[in-house]
Amino acid sequence: MAEYELQQFEVSRTESRGAVRRLLTEHAEYGGWELARLRRYPDGTRRVWLRRRIIKVMRTF
Repeated sequence: MAEYELQQFEVSRTESRGAVRRLLTEHAEYGGWELARLRRYPDGTRRVWLRRRIIKVMRTF
């Protein structure tokens, strides 16, 4: 089963959709992250969970 590293952050309601999209795109392209969950609250803030797979190197003999 795959193991994932998680990163969580909160985006304020003052950030535009375009700015949030750019932020998530940069994380995906340069950090190898993928969107695991995005939750938008009634006050307009967004909580974002990103994940990336942990690749374990197996020792060879």
